Order: sequence, then structure tokens, then C-alpha cells
Amino acid sequence: MSTDSSRVKALILTGPTASGKTELLDAVFGRGAFPLPGLVISADSMQAYRGMDIGTAKPSPELRSRLPHILIDIKDPDEQYTAGEFARLAREACDSAHSRGLIPIVSGGTGFYIRNLLCGPSGAPPESADMRLEVAADLRRLGADALRAELEAADPASARRIHPNDLYRLTRAVEILRSTGRPPSDFAPPSSPRGDMDFLVVGVERPKAELAERIRSRVKSMMEAGLPEELRRLKAAGFSPSSPGMQAIGYKEFFQDEGKSIESIAEDIVLHSIQYAKRQMTFLRALPGIIWIGPDKEALLGLCESFFLQREQAPT
Repeated sequence: MSTDSSRVKALILTGPTASGKTELLDAVFGRGAFPLPGLVISADSMQAYRGMDIGTAKPSPELRSRLPHILIDIKDPDEQYTAGEFARLAREACDSAHSRGLIPIVSGGTGFYIRNLLCGPSGAPPESADMRLEVAADLRRLGADALRAELEAADPASARRIHPNDLYRLTRAVEILRSTGRPPSDFAPPSSPRGDMDFLVVGVERPKAELAERIRSRVKSMMEAGLPEELRRLKAAGFSPSSPGMQAIGYKEFFQDEGKSIESIAEDIVLHSIQYAKRQMTFLRALPGIIWIGPDKEALLGLCESFFLQREQAPT
């Protein structure tokens, strides 16, 4: 990687849900272990939504007072937040942080968003409000299976890559197909890091059983902290299962499982979170240049000192 001091350098810290990214950043940057201050740029597609605090595990106000976070609470749950918009806002935030002497820290587990920042966006056409409304109407009228069949007929490879529950990526692919008349795979994003920034890409991983137990503990804590009441407030505010924010794990289960007990809903959230963590790891392992560590403060600190301060790491 380049060592040109004029280039913006950024840390990307990622990993599956509940792997401990926030605690690790607090230990290294929030509590002063690293000599330079940082600014966290959230790469969590659901923490962007206002009012969705408990179910998205937003960092506490106390932590955010020690370590500032941005790209949190920037959307209402009925607004779409795209990977392209994230990449643009995150790049602007990296430039701004760098100009103020802060370390840009892009942190979150939404791999598609991170890839769009790391490698640059695809050449797909920008979203069209009219086309989005047309596809959304067909989704309501015909169902997701019809849209998937349309995509499979034109672009089987893209259809295979989109998870059955990922309605955003499905509808976006159909929008591209209809807008251009070309398969969405023609607009695949670049596979190499962009040339105008330098990134240290670090992934946090834990053994599967340990991660599953942390997910179970997190969901229990969310329920005790008032997740059902948070969902009721969101529903009272007019947000519905079709709202982009309400499709997040931790919220959609309350709509899907109406009539079930809170305990059963919690179990479904745990199951879906574990399944999601598995998909996250598959996607994140393909990020170019990623370095995997355990939830180890000294490991992250050493990598940051080497990258940002150009210090040699001690042999391990």
C-alpha cells in the first residue's frame, strides 16, 4: 500500500453481528490506547434508521461521547438507504475526518456497503424513483417469486447470489434489468480496492459456538431493554412491514410471528441472526486484503500503529 501522507487512510473494522466490533473500537480508540483520535463512520445499514435503537444495538450515548459516531440516525424507517448512498457519504466523511486530523474508522457488518466503499461502486445506473415505484407495485401485486423468476430468466447468476429474503437486492436487480435491458451482472462492482485511498481492512471473528452464544445473550438483553415496546412505538408511528427499516432482523419477526409468544419471537430472532452471521462471514471473507483477528485489543492496536504510524509490529 502507498505511504503517501497526503492520501486518506482509513480503518475498516468489520465482522459478523455480535462479534464485538464496538467493544474493540472502544478499547483501542474510545479509551485512548491509540494516540490519535478517531471518528467512527457506521457501516451498519440499519443503525442509520431513527427510532430503531435497541434492535440494531446502537452504541450507547456514553460510548459515543468518548468516540464520536456518524451515519447513525440519518433516515426514517420508511426511507431507503442504499449502498451507493452509503459509499458517497462515507467517502465524504473519510475526507472530512482526515482533514481534521482524525482517523476515519468505518465499522459495521453490512458487507455490501463496505465493498462499495472499499472497491468503488458498480457502473449500474442510478436509482429511478419511477422505476422503483413500478417494481414495488409489482412486488405487492405479483409477489417476490414472480420478480425472482423474471430475474432468473435474464440473469441466473445474479438470481443465485441474492438470498430469498433479501427483497432490497432483488428489487434493485429487477430495476436495473428493466431500466437497461441488460443483466445486472454486467454491472458487477470492481473486485480490487479503489486507487484514491488506502485502507486497513480488519475482520473480527469468533468460534461459531461462542458467536451463537453471544447472539443469544444479546437478543435476551434486547428483549429485557424493551425491544417489543420499541417495535410498538414504530408501528404506532405508521411504519409497516413494507418499510425498509422494518425488514431488519429483530423487527420483521414481530410482523411475521404475530400471535406467537415473546419467547418464540426471541428464538426466531436468535435463529435468523445466527443464519445472517454465517452469510456475513461468507461475504466478508471475500473482501480484498482483509486481515482476520480475534476480539483482541493488542492485535488491533498493533495493526493500527503499523498502518497509521508506520511502526514495526513486534514479532508474535
